[in-house]
Amino acid sequence: MLPLLLASSSAYRRELLARLRLPFTWASPDIDERRLDDEPAVELVRRLARQKAEALAGSHPGHLIIGSDQVAVLGEQVLGKPHTFERACEQLLECSGQQVSFLTGLALLNSATGHCQVDCVPFTVTLRELDRERVERYVTAEQPLDCAGSFKAEGLGVSLFQSTHGCDATSLVGLPLIRLVDMLTREGVVIP
Repeated sequence: MLPLLLASSSAYRRELLARLRLPFTWASPDIDERRLDDEPAVELVRRLARQKAEALAGSHPGHLIIGSDQVAVLGEQVLGKPHTFERACEQLLECSGQQVSFLTGLALLNSATGHCQVDCVPFTVTLRELDRERVERYVTAEQPLDCAGSFKAEGLGVSLFQSTHGCDATSLVGLPLIRLVDMLTREGVVIP
């Protein structure tokens, strides 16, 4: 088996990948993550997942490189990482009582052959009706400033949900393991 490399600095993605019990290393790719003009959200996450994997291919020949990227979408609006307390509160209040689609782009690049599998895995969350006080308590407690849509589904963020819908709950955290297993299997990786 080729060595496995996660092209991400995300602790959340490392924790998810560790569930597969495969040895892997990780490195942070340096790419421009800005959205292109009029770029659909699905294409954005697919492009960024692929670029993250490709950014490390030169320094990691003979590896299977996993790239992933996620955005939250409310209507036509792409919600990225809030980075600040106030922006996190604003995002959550905008999403109150609404359906939010989380789109997770996933790429698996074989840097030995150049073959790259790319996909987008959607997951939908309906949020409860939220007021400012509850949102501020949540953001203070969880600090979701590096999370698309301003919440951590793997933590207290689940308390904000009314319902969820999707084929792979791990996609909500940022690395769709069901789809990744399919991709790894196509590359001949045997999952324990």
